[in-house]
Amino acid sequence: MSTVHFVAEHRFAAPVEAVIAGLTDPAFHRELQLPDLKLLDVDEHTNQTETVVHLRYDFVGQLDPFARRLLGNRRLTWLQELRLDRASGAGRLTFAAEADPRRLHGGADVALEPADGGTRRTLNGELVVAVPVVGSRAERSIVPGLLRRLDIEADALDRRLRSG
Repeated sequence: MSTVHFVAEHRFAAPVEAVIAGLTDPAFHRELQLPDLKLLDVDEHTNQTETVVHLRYDFVGQLDPFARRLLGNRRLTWLQELRLDRASGAGRLTFAAEADPRRLHGGADVALEPADGGTRRTLNGELVVAVPVVGSRAERSIVPGLLRRLDIEADALDRRLRSG
């Protein structure tokens, strides 16, 4: 089993509270167009201190031949959960392949902090592909797409918060 570490940072023009509300808004995720992913389900739960959003995606992009052999006839569906503490802006993002989460999973600590009149989001995480021999190659090919989708999400949310 190998692990790839990743770090991402995004800036938003809105305050932390608005960023949290946007990131956990099911309507935002229903409108968000991410490359290679189709949103299947989204739900959100809020208690006194924390908001949690659950997302389920279908991977509709091209898979390399090795990944296709690992999956067989199964679709690659992706489960994602974002937990954010509304008071502190701290949280956790977790994700895994629905069919075999032990083989493909990861997570990141999330921090939303005031910065320059807006908000800075930092993610510090890891991706694990628990497949002997080829896991590290797969991780290196998956992480750039993961980071690209996080960038697209951040840009879309920032535009939404600026417009409204």
